[in-house]
Amino acid sequence: LRSCLVGKLPHVRVRRSLAASLLEMGEFGIWELVTRLPIEWSEPWLIGLIAFHVLCLLITYVSFRFYGLQIIHFLCMVGLVYFAEYINEVAAINWRSFTKHQYFDSRGMFISLIFSAPLLFNALIIVIAWVYKTLTVMTELKTLQQKRRADKDKKSKAE
Repeated sequence: LRSCLVGKLPHVRVRRSLAASLLEMGEFGIWELVTRLPIEWSEPWLIGLIAFHVLCLLITYVSFRFYGLQIIHFLCMVGLVYFAEYINEVAAINWRSFTKHQYFDSRGMFISLIFSAPLLFNALIIVIAWVYKTLTVMTELKTLQQKRRADKDKKSKAE
């Protein structure tokens, strides 16, 4: 594979990742990209990343009972997604220190699929829960208003 420049760091030359090469061919979708990449899932940093995502999913589940924790968890996940481009650049520079292969291409496809997508999935779960809670509270409020109006109408008819 040829060398290429990474993102906004023109002074750093790294090997082009297989993901970038497959994307340039234009004949692969995301699923084909993930299934055809030679990812060594036994590498410690990937195992740690998977454990991190499982922990995030557990915190998402537990946070349904603790609203403050849910807000903090949501903001942390969205913040990590926001900084994924910078994380990708740092990883592209230092990939030899923690992995055997260069996964971090200039387009950020690998980090988007493996790092950001699970975080966004968790954030989406939280947003759906917030919308559901909002609709539930609005329904309860409207029901209470109708009961009060009905009670008020009964009192005025009784008099």
